[in-house]
Amino acid sequence: MTRRLSHAELLGLKRWNTPTIYNGWEQITNKERTGGFVNRGEVSDFMPQMGPMVGYAVTAVFEPSNPKHSIKNPDAWAEYREYLASVPGPKIVVTQDLDHPDCAGTCWGEVNANVCRSLGCVGCIQDGAIRDVNEMTNAGFKALARRLCVGHAYSCPVRWNCEVDVFGIKVKPGQLIHADKHGFIVIPKEDQSQLLEAARFMDQNECDTWISAARDAAGKTTEEVLESILDAERTFRKNAKVRFGEE
Repeated sequence: MTRRLSHAELLGLKRWNTPTIYNGWEQITNKERTGGFVNRGEVSDFMPQMGPMVGYAVTAVFEPSNPKHSIKNPDAWAEYREYLASVPGPKIVVTQDLDHPDCAGTCWGEVNANVCRSLGCVGCIQDGAIRDVNEMTNAGFKALARRLCVGHAYSCPVRWNCEVDVFGIKVKPGQLIHADKHGFIVIPKEDQSQLLEAARFMDQNECDTWISAARDAAGKTTEEVLESILDAERTFRKNAKVRFGEE
């Protein structure tokens, strides 16, 4: 079984934005870079000032337009909360909205954010709408979603602890997720232990090559700038190849 990352490692990942995490991930993974690991659909971060969030996925499916779910299982909310509580944190609640793209209502607002925060969840990725943005922010609960809405309609968990389809990719319970205002990435288990070191290396590699060459253009001719950037590109690729074995 793949070990869970330590609290220190998770805090380390949280210090970087999601594109930087991707830059590290693409160097260490054997997966296809354009495969189902990064969101395909447009997603909005409604609390960008909170910075990145990182955690393990807990999942659920909702259909706010359908009043029959709460009648069919009046204990659904309690059972869903018990599931959330049973999983160690930090957790990101990933929810699929069966009403998409209509978004008749939402399960996400001030109450659910506070409840989930008390159960070790740091935020949500909602393939639908949210409401109570200021109040959710005040709870310290980050949310990525498609849009905002006013009401909750007939929100009730339909099923949970299952694979969900959100923003064009499938997410399974227990998968590690990194998310910020750019979107989110789901990290395969076999890549998790090397991820932080790879992200750090690639960020420093960019600073030492591309960025420093581009910033050091004062007083140089256009030809000199272009040559400096070309040298930086060669060094960048060489560093990555030496460190990871391939470009």
